[in-house]
Amino acid sequence: MPPPPSTRPAPRVRIHPLGDTALLAELGTRLDTALNTRAIALAAALKKRRDVRQAVAGYTGVTVHFDPDQTTPDVLGAAIKRLAAKRPPMAEPGRLHRIPVVYEGPDLEEVAARLNLSPARIVELHSMPIYRVFLVGFVPGWAYLGPLPEELELPRRHVPRTQVPAGSVAIAARQTGIYPLPTPGGWHLIGRTSVKLFLPDSDPPSLFRAGDRVKFFAAKS
Repeated sequence: MPPPPSTRPAPRVRIHPLGDTALLAELGTRLDTALNTRAIALAAALKKRRDVRQAVAGYTGVTVHFDPDQTTPDVLGAAIKRLAAKRPPMAEPGRLHRIPVVYEGPDLEEVAARLNLSPARIVELHSMPIYRVFLVGFVPGWAYLGPLPEELELPRRHVPRTQVPAGSVAIAARQTGIYPLPTPGGWHLIGRTSVKLFLPDSDPPSLFRAGDRVKFFAAKS
């Protein structure tokens, strides 16, 4: 006997205008891998439409750039809601990246003290999950990874650094990431890696892509 159809309500989609030729489709507000999966699937479906020029998935929503000669915000907004109500196809797991980290970051001791944990426990907690690449942005090659274990949650630094070395592994709020290039930054630096994230001769030029998975492991310096 087949299982009964799901009674789980479809996600409520909020449509926000972004100028004259773009919309933001918001599926939710919490940092959640399931919502991110739906956002990626919705962006993929929208890219197939003739009236859509570009669809970019974010944490829990999609920015949609459209051709005003082929559609209107109301028509496209209704189409987005119909697509979002469909159960997304079973997606293949994103590529798994194993990233070696030397956990000797300049903020490791301070982070441990603020969280009342030992540095060894910080390393253990940080390297435990398999993180989701929610989106790529900020600077070329940067990926927002999460969710970070609740025990490691800290707000960003009060005073950002004017320059963070490339390869620095950092945490802030419920996320973690790797600085791909020397750049200013306000996250807490707990380690470093030699893995190159910005690949200018590749297409796309980022090692990580939205939906990929990342597993950190401790390496010797």
